[in-house]
Amino acid sequence: MIWCVEDDAGILDIEVYTLKSTGFEARGFRDAFAMLEQLETEKPDLIILDIMLPGMDGTKLLQELKARPDTSDIPVIMATAKGQEYDKVQNLDLGADDYLTKPFGMMEMVSRVKAVLRRCAGRGQDVLQSGGVVLDIDAHTVKVNGERVELTLKEFELLKLLMSHEGTAFTRERLLLDVWGDDYFGETRTVDVHIRTLRRKLKEAGDCIETVRGVGYRMEAKA
Repeated sequence: MIWCVEDDAGILDIEVYTLKSTGFEARGFRDAFAMLEQLETEKPDLIILDIMLPGMDGTKLLQELKARPDTSDIPVIMATAKGQEYDKVQNLDLGADDYLTKPFGMMEMVSRVKAVLRRCAGRGQDVLQSGGVVLDIDAHTVKVNGERVELTLKEFELLKLLMSHEGTAFTRERLLLDVWGDDYFGETRTVDVHIRTLRRKLKEAGDCIETVRGVGYRMEAKA
């Protein structure tokens, strides 16, 4: 299902009609709030999102989508009449997967939709989520509430291990073995130092890494 968010009724009708005539299921929304309401019961495969929308503009809506763990992986193609390089770069940096500058041809739109869907196929299989933390194994990225967080290799591997076994308590010795390897002869204090730094980098989501007294650490998403 492809969702189109566009306040111009004429353009919206053409987009939806073209997508349906080329084999896609499609639905149109005139503003961000109508789309957000529908998100509570359904998730699309891709969103074509106009920047110039009433009430909440497309850039704000993109930020909200990428900040929510349940929608952060939905591919988004931004569409706007603005041709400035800044607008394109800003929205790509915020997580948009592609960009259409109006006026664009309907076949170009369909081609870009197909390309983005191919590019994003299966990427969610290698994404771990816990609370507001989203870890993409293939892309080797971590986001907290939609904001990119830079981690070292060991911090990334440590977080990946905890997130892939959420709720499991790991001893420091086990974490040291699994992340640093059996040829590492450092102290378990190394784990404590990395956990402390990891919590700080994860900011408000850092308390998802719990200390298990007398054992070690575990990942537990907060409500």
